[in-house]
Amino acid sequence: MELNAFALATQIAVLIVALGALHQPLGKYLAATFSSHKHLAVERGLYRLSGVDPQADQHWKVYLRSLLAFSVVSIVVLFLFQLLQGVLPFNQGLGSVDPWVAMNTAVSFVTNTNWQTYAPETTLGFGVQMLGLAVQNFLSAAVGLAVVVALIRGLVRAQTSNLGNFWVDLTRGALRVLLPISIIGALVLIITGVVQNWGGTDIHTLVTGAQQTVPGGPVASQEVIKLLGTNGGGYFNANSAHPFENPNALSNLFEVFLILLIPFSLPAMYGRMVGDKRQGYTLLSVMAAFWIISTALMGWALAAFAGTGTSLGEGLEQRFGANGTALFATATTLTSTGAVNAAHDSLPPLAGGLAMVNMMLGEIAPGGVGSGLYGLLVLSVVAVFIGGLMVGRTPEMLGKKVGAAQMKLVAIYILVTPTLVLLGTAITVSIPALAAAAPAQGPHGFSEVLYAFTSAANNNGSAFGGITSSGPALATMLALAMFFGRFLPIALVLALAGSFAKQRKIPNTAGTLATHGPLFAVLLGAVVLILTALTYFPALALGPAAEGLLK
Repeated sequence: MELNAFALATQIAVLIVALGALHQPLGKYLAATFSSHKHLAVERGLYRLSGVDPQADQHWKVYLRSLLAFSVVSIVVLFLFQLLQGVLPFNQGLGSVDPWVAMNTAVSFVTNTNWQTYAPETTLGFGVQMLGLAVQNFLSAAVGLAVVVALIRGLVRAQTSNLGNFWVDLTRGALRVLLPISIIGALVLIITGVVQNWGGTDIHTLVTGAQQTVPGGPVASQEVIKLLGTNGGGYFNANSAHPFENPNALSNLFEVFLILLIPFSLPAMYGRMVGDKRQGYTLLSVMAAFWIISTALMGWALAAFAGTGTSLGEGLEQRFGANGTALFATATTLTSTGAVNAAHDSLPPLAGGLAMVNMMLGEIAPGGVGSGLYGLLVLSVVAVFIGGLMVGRTPEMLGKKVGAAQMKLVAIYILVTPTLVLLGTAITVSIPALAAAAPAQGPHGFSEVLYAFTSAANNNGSAFGGITSSGPALATMLALAMFFGRFLPIALVLALAGSFAKQRKIPNTAGTLATHGPLFAVLLGAVVLILTALTYFPALALGPAAEGLLK
């Protein structure tokens, strides 16, 4: 299987045109959605039923408590759904899920990670798939949208610590943004061949001529939000390599489009909400540059491996080839999607290492729904701080001072994920019983463990498939990495938003560092690369780099 550079470039160009056409319209719609003071009739009904006052403007601490309470309750409900599956309707004859698997799954779907340590089509019935997993796909993505909107409000508002209403932001994100786009996207997926039925599909095998029933179900309706919400949890164990989830090259390209659509439109929303479109264009340029370069490098890594005379056939889906694999793998690891259309465990060492680096960047190019933009804005604070020190001025971002209090929050934010990744990896490889979960030997075995904790702590969800994480110890460790990897950064982001919101606006002067334009984009890109290299290079040297040298 060879990579065709022209075909890959053509697919990238198609995506750029499509995303470019929708970037501003969707960004404008998102800004209007979260800035509007009007509530839809269905929203008012939900607020009355739940006892929510939609006019209440929450202090950042109340906003955070609401978010955490909602997420913890969601974990408990999804956990119970799985344990009680045998008595719930639409279970397809399937019983209770193993408690350790159920716990890990509940945490993974609520944190937008969607790590799957089970075979969905043989473990979960239609009821849990639709009312449990698919619902959380909407809600976890809506939580990410709410957080980034709250951070933007913190930058815009002055002399207050209120950031809006979490319940209103959550409801609008789910009902006004994710649901309507998902309805249209599901119809397109069905047209391309993704199944949406209420049972199995009878097929004849080509080799023996025997008939067998392949599990089916409401796949398209779950597939669309899995991708649009940068979730990643597949209806089938093979995820987007399964022909019922991703039947052909057209569906593959459309699925990549769904993954990138909202994250690449959020900078336009940001530019409109802060009153300066140039701010959004600058962040978009950084996101796009990383995505294009990473996709090209992934294609090069696959082509270089094929050039050694070694087959690329094993582990890659032949319907998509190396082009579709490079495009999909890059999109899902640069966002928090984690869906796969190939076995990442079978990627060549450099390609597998690049997939890890994509996640280690913080998944900010363009990142997950909400989480990508707020991650890049946090790194923008670092760039502003460095730039301000270089010109000898107090650092400012959109008229707000970046002082010791803000930098402490940012520093902790930057350290949270690497600490979870490296500490989890170190503990696992140092305990033989845990290390045995990664059956591969040498550098590749280390890479399997490193990839798992990188994926969990960054809320990605993809994996080097050789690792087994259904046992109590590893399931718990990964669940903790997913939980703290999601909610500690969110808490720090909301605290940062609150610290900005209570400040006065400072007028720009001739000495103010501009946070738009090519100079700031280069500075921000350099900050991202330097922080990632300093943090993760030793671990990468022990894993994919060492494996690549041994090949």
